[in-house]
Amino acid sequence: MAKEEIMDIYCCGCNKDTAARLTNGEEIYPHRKDLYSLPFWKCDQCGNYVGCHHKTKNQTKPLGCIPTQEIKNIRKKIHTVLDPLWKSGKYDRKYDRKELYLKISETIGWEYHTAKIRSVIEAENVFKIVNEISCNAFNKE
Repeated sequence: MAKEEIMDIYCCGCNKDTAARLTNGEEIYPHRKDLYSLPFWKCDQCGNYVGCHHKTKNQTKPLGCIPTQEIKNIRKKIHTVLDPLWKSGKYDRKYDRKELYLKISETIGWEYHTAKIRSVIEAENVFKIVNEISCNAFNKE
């Protein structure tokens, strides 16, 4: 039997570093066979989990801290506003991604990445900042 893999990862639900257990999509998403083989880190104390950088050399590197469902929902809202600012497509690109993340980092006072958001308050603050950047970018036209 393979040795169970454990990693200390910050869990937003428990508000502390926790001994997260490496598992797979079959446990996390039993109704999604297409995700069964993907790796996830799970906090067995609260049941929250985080995905991994499965398309890289370090396939079990966590995508960030282990978020609660509420934090995940706000992160999604952040990306609905954030992504059109740097991705080409429907809108003209207003920013380079690195430039945009640096602008957010300077405003919040720590190196921004959505996966680093650890609380609902942080998430709501970032959402407000991203909305302000978006309004300013599109109102200049």
